[in-house]
Amino acid sequence: MKFGVLQFFAWPGRRIPLEQVYERAFNRIELMDKTGYDAVWLAEHHFSTYSVCPSVHIMGAHLAAHTKNLRIGTGISLASFYHPLRLAEEVALLDQLTKGRVNWGAGRGFDAKEHEAFGVLPEDSYPKFRESVEVVVKAWQEGSFSHKGKYFEYNDIEVLPKPYQKDMPVWVGATSEGSIEWAATQGYSILQGPHSTHAESFAKRQLYRNALESSGHSFNGRSIPLTRTVGIGKTMEEGFELGRNGARFMFGSYLKKNSNIRGGEKAAAEGKTQSNEAMIAAERENVDPIERYVNDCALCGSPEKIIDDIERLRETNDMDYLMIAPLGHESFIRFTEDVIPHFL
Repeated sequence: MKFGVLQFFAWPGRRIPLEQVYERAFNRIELMDKTGYDAVWLAEHHFSTYSVCPSVHIMGAHLAAHTKNLRIGTGISLASFYHPLRLAEEVALLDQLTKGRVNWGAGRGFDAKEHEAFGVLPEDSYPKFRESVEVVVKAWQEGSFSHKGKYFEYNDIEVLPKPYQKDMPVWVGATSEGSIEWAATQGYSILQGPHSTHAESFAKRQLYRNALESSGHSFNGRSIPLTRTVGIGKTMEEGFELGRNGARFMFGSYLKKNSNIRGGEKAAAEGKTQSNEAMIAAERENVDPIERYVNDCALCGSPEKIIDDIERLRETNDMDYLMIAPLGHESFIRFTEDVIPHFL
């Protein structure tokens, strides 16, 4: 069983100096390095206090210098906002500096403001992201490469440095059926986000496995992290209240229908993206989205309940990698001290 942390740098209400947000996160990450976590996965966001981390690669270099064991994951690099050759260089350089501790996760992103600011049209959202990932992976192969696509064209160019890892691991943030199937056909692993229910997440994992094997790729040996928001209190009710408060912040901050980038794929046109999946499902089922989230998507309650939840997910979802998004420092500490030792 592996454990990772999806690390946000949230600055709600700007109530404290931003440097304190970073310092608290750095202290937490140094503790992860010593307590059995596999990786910290850095969330990239722009123009929002939801997470003030516009460069996961610069942040990753800083964290790598202060850790020894922890893998540095990008969860995710928003690939279509970069020039793909520059992105390939930055991630490869980070992998060299960490002597092979990088897990590269790439994603499309969903926020309309980000896409508009970076000049990515809605209809280009999916295809440009996918071509960017294709270019990055080609650039990491030995020697020079050529590429001719819709958005980028290169002839006999060599990107240096190459990654330290000979087979650089690649994950794709995938939520819709179309994105899951595309990742599988390319042989990429996937990152499962926090906004699907446990049952939906298992169905998507099975879809991915079937599509992967149908495309001639092996599922064995892959780490497929399942992300869950985690609220742990001294009591059951305290943990659930943490979950409710966290869900209110998420729904109010960025899980909005008007954040959806519609275009480029049928699933996106239907609104099936990570950004609003939980809200749409709650409306369809005519239930309170907050209660649905804390009961069916997040892990909330006492440490003992969280342990039981993880055991159940191992049984029902074949989960062997849990990536937590802790709701506050106390939830992180309780998970580290009271939950992880049970599985070591």
